[in-house]
Amino acid sequence: MEIVLVGRSNVGKSSVIKQLTGKRVRVGKRPGVTRRPYRYRCGELDLVDMPGFGFMAGVSRERREEIKTSIVRYLERNRRRILFALEVLDARAFSEIVERWKRRGQVPVDVEMFQFLQELELRPIVVVNKIDLVYPEERDDVLDNICEKLGMSFPWRQWGDVVVPFSAKTGEGWENVIRLIRERLTACGKPHFNRFLKRGRSRFTNR
Repeated sequence: MEIVLVGRSNVGKSSVIKQLTGKRVRVGKRPGVTRRPYRYRCGELDLVDMPGFGFMAGVSRERREEIKTSIVRYLERNRRRILFALEVLDARAFSEIVERWKRRGQVPVDVEMFQFLQELELRPIVVVNKIDLVYPEERDDVLDNICEKLGMSFPWRQWGDVVVPFSAKTGEGWENVIRLIRERLTACGKPHFNRFLKRGRSRFTNR
């Protein structure tokens, strides 16, 4: 069984995994370092870091489309193995990206992915990373806006079982991410997997 992490390139998915697991993972400064799924295994449970989608420096549009298609196919093919998904967003960049796509008359891939995960009944947890880069007095507005763009009404705090502000850099919100993972595992009928989470820090090993 597995938990998948999806998100736009350069939102910090690999850094999120590093913060959650305490293990060294493949992390780069350039967008698109992760080009294939990476698995971090603990017993029967895998944490899967999917390739980032969207813009990647030095990567052609055709290749970006191939990556997005490969993610969709992976999710469809492994749907029965996937307990739930974490979609990682960039707290500062998300709203700007959505507005840019809206001006083109297009639906942002981030929103499409969230809707797709819901269609697959993968009950995504939205991890709003880089929250440390948002001024504290602006955070509620930023999170309200994210919820609105994803089709959820605000205030965002009513979605505490779906949306969690987080900082992979500082660890802020880390306990809440772990709490939601525990709750999801229990809701999926896999409470025994919680034994792989010790004091809020998962004990995955790279495979």
